[in-house]
Amino acid sequence: MNIILGVISIILTFSSVVLMEKLFKKEGLYVWLSIATILANIIVCKTVNILGLTSSLGNIMFASNFLATDILTEKYSKKDARKAINIALASTIIFIVTTQISLLYIPDSTDIAQESMKTLFGLNLRTSIASLTMFYISNLLDIYLFDKLKQKYPKQLWLRNNTATIISNSLENYLFASIAFIGIFNIPTIISIATTGTIIEIIIAVLDTPFIYLSKKLG
Repeated sequence: MNIILGVISIILTFSSVVLMEKLFKKEGLYVWLSIATILANIIVCKTVNILGLTSSLGNIMFASNFLATDILTEKYSKKDARKAINIALASTIIFIVTTQISLLYIPDSTDIAQESMKTLFGLNLRTSIASLTMFYISNLLDIYLFDKLKQKYPKQLWLRNNTATIISNSLENYLFASIAFIGIFNIPTIISIATTGTIIEIIIAVLDTPFIYLSKKLG
């Protein structure tokens, strides 16, 4: 069941990225990056097992950001892609600050949401800083690599899309796990966590290739 849902989620998510760009051009992708980053930070709380690998539900949404920035860099410019990442980062920070303030309010005796909100939005400061930092760095790296490969291999869209995304994803996973978990888990465990996330995201990265071609074909 999880595999079927995963395939459906990938198709719907990546199709949504293409549709947002088709309907609203680069502004649609600005909006998508902000929405996807916030959603990913919420649903990342849930873990599932797919093909024996433990994965968070945030992986697909996080991966869609790379597709969005690759489309922006391919069809518009790296400046537009960087702007989208800056907007997404600002949106996520606002979301985090707002949810943390909401948890500080003393709930009324009739309230039924506080405990669930604490579970969902309660933050580990170190993990949050690691997540935001690596989101920003990895996406900027993706934009940089995609643009450089575009200049060198202008006809190989599949090459620059996959190379930039896989390298950026791998860096994100290993550095995030190191920053967030060193001193908490031993080194082999940290490497295992990062490797599992990387394998899953490499598979997702390869699957986004038809969608960037579709976006370019639609004009």
